[in-house]
Amino acid sequence: MPKTTDAIKIIHQMIADDPTIQEQIALESLNAEIAQLIYDSRTNAGLTQQQLADLIYVEQSVIEDLEDADYQDNPLIMLQKIATALNQRVKMSLVS
Repeated sequence: MPKTTDAIKIIHQMIADDPTIQEQIALESLNAEIAQLIYDSRTNAGLTQQQLADLIYVEQSVIEDLEDADYQDNPLIMLQKIATALNQRVKMSLVS
Protein backbone atom coordinates (compact mmCIF):
# COMPACT_ATOMS: atom_id res chain seq x y z
CA MET A 1 0.00 0.00 0.00
CA PRO A 2 1.24 3.51 -0.71
CA LYS A 3 2.29 5.59 2.26
CA THR A 4 -0.16 8.21 3.48
CA THR A 5 -0.38 10.94 6.08
CA ASP A 6 -4.18 10.77 6.21
CA ALA A 7 -5.00 9.69 9.79
CA ILE A 8 -8.26 8.02 8.81
CA LYS A 9 -6.57 5.94 6.13
CA ILE A 10 -3.79 4.97 8.55
CA ILE A 11 -6.29 3.84 11.18
CA HIS A 12 -8.27 1.94 8.57
CA GLN A 13 -5.10 0.15 7.46
CA MET A 14 -4.31 -0.76 11.08
CA ILE A 15 -7.70 -2.29 11.82
CA ALA A 16 -8.77 -3.62 8.43
CA ASP A 17 -7.59 -7.15 9.12
CA ASP A 18 -8.42 -7.36 12.83
CA PRO A 19 -11.91 -8.80 13.35
CA THR A 20 -11.73 -8.27 17.12
CA ILE A 21 -11.18 -4.54 16.72
CA GLN A 22 -13.86 -4.34 14.02
CA GLU A 23 -16.34 -6.09 16.33
CA GLN A 24 -15.52 -3.73 19.20
CA ILE A 25 -15.95 -0.70 16.94
CA ALA A 26 -19.33 -2.00 15.78
CA LEU A 27 -20.46 -2.55 19.38
CA GLU A 28 -19.32 0.90 20.50
CA SER A 29 -20.99 2.48 17.46
CA LEU A 30 -24.26 0.74 18.36
CA ASN A 31 -23.98 1.90 21.98
CA ALA A 32 -23.38 5.47 20.80
CA GLU A 33 -26.39 5.31 18.50
CA ILE A 34 -28.60 3.97 21.30
CA ALA A 35 -27.28 6.67 23.64
CA GLN A 36 -28.19 9.40 21.16
CA LEU A 37 -31.62 7.86 20.57
CA ILE A 38 -32.35 7.80 24.30
CA TYR A 39 -31.16 11.37 24.76
CA ASP A 40 -33.20 12.62 21.79
CA SER A 41 -36.34 10.76 22.91
CA ARG A 42 -36.03 12.05 26.46
CA THR A 43 -35.46 15.66 25.48
CA ASN A 44 -38.19 15.57 22.81
CA ALA A 45 -40.57 14.38 25.54
CA GLY A 46 -39.48 17.34 27.68
CA LEU A 47 -38.19 15.11 30.48
CA THR A 48 -35.17 15.39 32.72
CA GLN A 49 -33.00 12.35 33.33
CA GLN A 50 -34.60 12.02 36.77
CA GLN A 51 -38.13 12.14 35.38
CA LEU A 52 -37.35 9.43 32.83
CA ALA A 53 -35.65 7.34 35.50
CA ASP A 54 -38.75 7.62 37.67
CA LEU A 55 -40.94 6.43 34.78
CA ILE A 56 -38.94 3.21 34.34
CA TYR A 57 -38.06 2.69 38.02
CA VAL A 58 -34.30 3.10 37.81
CA GLU A 59 -31.80 5.50 39.34
CA GLN A 60 -31.03 8.71 37.45
CA SER A 61 -27.44 7.48 37.06
CA VAL A 62 -28.69 4.65 34.82
CA ILE A 63 -30.14 7.18 32.38
CA GLU A 64 -26.93 9.18 32.57
CA ASP A 65 -24.86 6.08 31.78
CA LEU A 66 -27.16 5.14 28.92
CA GLU A 67 -26.90 8.60 27.40
CA ASP A 68 -23.11 8.52 27.74
CA ALA A 69 -22.96 5.04 26.13
CA ASP A 70 -21.38 3.78 29.37
CA TYR A 71 -24.19 1.37 30.29
CA GLN A 72 -22.67 -2.03 31.04
CA ASP A 73 -25.77 -4.22 30.70
CA ASN A 74 -27.89 -4.71 27.60
CA PRO A 75 -28.91 -1.22 26.43
CA LEU A 76 -31.57 -2.65 24.13
CA ILE A 77 -33.59 -3.90 27.09
CA MET A 78 -33.51 -0.45 28.65
CA LEU A 79 -34.34 1.13 25.30
CA GLN A 80 -37.51 -1.00 25.16
CA LYS A 81 -38.48 0.09 28.69
CA ILE A 82 -37.92 3.72 27.76
CA ALA A 83 -39.94 3.38 24.56
CA THR A 84 -42.84 1.88 26.48
CA ALA A 85 -42.70 4.64 29.11
CA LEU A 86 -42.79 7.26 26.34
CA ASN A 87 -45.65 5.51 24.50
CA GLN A 88 -43.35 4.62 21.63
CA ARG A 89 -41.92 1.41 20.22
CA VAL A 90 -38.50 0.27 19.17
CA LYS A 91 -38.12 -0.48 15.47
CA MET A 92 -35.01 -2.31 14.37
CA SER A 93 -33.56 -3.46 11.09
CA LEU A 94 -30.39 -5.00 9.76
CA VAL A 95 -28.65 -2.97 7.08
CA SER A 96 -25.48 -3.49 5.11
